[in-house]
Amino acid sequence: MLTKKKMSNVIVIGAGAAGMMTAITAASAGHTVTVTEKNEKAGKKLFITGKGRCNVTNDCDVETLLNHVTVNRKFMYSAFYGFTSQDMMALLESEGLKLKTERGNRVFPQSDKSSDVIKTLCRMMEKNHVHVMYNCPVDEMIYHHDSGNLKVSGVRLKNGKCLFADAVVVASGGLSYPVTGSTGDGYVWAKSAGHEIKPTSPSLVPLNIAEEWVKSLQGLSLKNVRFTVFNGKKKIYDDFGEMLFTHFGISGPLVLSASPSCIPHIDKGLTAEIDLKPALDEAQLDMRLVRDFEKYNHKQFHNALDELLPSKMIPVMIELSGIDPYKKVHMITREERLKLGYLFKHLKMHILSLRGYNEAIITRGGVSVKDINPSTMESKLCKGLYFAGEVLDLDALTGGFNLQIAWSTGRLAGLGIS
Repeated sequence: MLTKKKMSNVIVIGAGAAGMMTAITAASAGHTVTVTEKNEKAGKKLFITGKGRCNVTNDCDVETLLNHVTVNRKFMYSAFYGFTSQDMMALLESEGLKLKTERGNRVFPQSDKSSDVIKTLCRMMEKNHVHVMYNCPVDEMIYHHDSGNLKVSGVRLKNGKCLFADAVVVASGGLSYPVTGSTGDGYVWAKSAGHEIKPTSPSLVPLNIAEEWVKSLQGLSLKNVRFTVFNGKKKIYDDFGEMLFTHFGISGPLVLSASPSCIPHIDKGLTAEIDLKPALDEAQLDMRLVRDFEKYNHKQFHNALDELLPSKMIPVMIELSGIDPYKKVHMITREERLKLGYLFKHLKMHILSLRGYNEAIITRGGVSVKDINPSTMESKLCKGLYFAGEVLDLDALTGGFNLQIAWSTGRLAGLGIS
């Protein structure tokens, strides 16, 4: 005879991606679920992800998902195999949300509206009778000892009211985009149960650059370039793609992906280089310059670079090359031409610092995973206490991988509640 699983009263702290997934999963398994959310609505951070389009996940296999996790990859093995990106896509589509896959296997709603993803998740919570309490910040955890072991009893709200439960899931996010409610509360609650908090910093974040010429290129986007970061002579990041100049320095997919590699070395005087013509080696590029210079033989130098550079970049490259902009092209020496070619391949800048949490896609660091059961997301230190999403010391590259961490850990926490 099968014994029926005892259903629990569950509190989920946070109605973000991980929290909503946990609530939906736990409620669909038969638990009574209450979500406490400090904001006036669900999914506030989800709303701004993917520039408001919501890069839901990445349509790839599990090994590719794991390979894009940069911190504590092995911990995600059970979560990713238990709930894949295809599972997430199928779940949303079964609820009527149409999806599309773009470059790099990035998955978005067909409408390009993150609000449609949030509405779908809220509808699923409602369908599963999840009770959501908005404008309801949590103050602290309530614990008791059961046979000498620490066990969670519920939460005390900021208004003084206590909510009791058999299980509490912390899905309160990290520190990135604090305007959305991610203010690090989950770290305090985890610490109160004895958990180690790994040092936190902004991650997947733009970079401040020393050179003034960088700021003069504000708004210029470069595609198909190679971006390399050096710690002294040691290469710590190298990739190909798209980047953007800003009023403070640089941003865009390449730069955001480089930022986690910069974190451990940020105080050591990092330098970065852009290869504007990665498809050509230096000899091939020199041949190209020779051809262009023959074509514009009698023009002034500043009028001879239109086919090689965006117009906004021409004055900067001329200044950095040291060649007189009004010099006739046929007067440019071989030495000057080679120096220009080197500049195209090694456009150097100095990284001052990372931007702050206000611009960080995720938080690096958080609740140490060594005290979390990777098969259930339950704390090894406190019975009935679970963690999901960005509050954990997990992070991945851009492209939908961090949201898949939220979906998969939330799903596992919801299933793990006993």
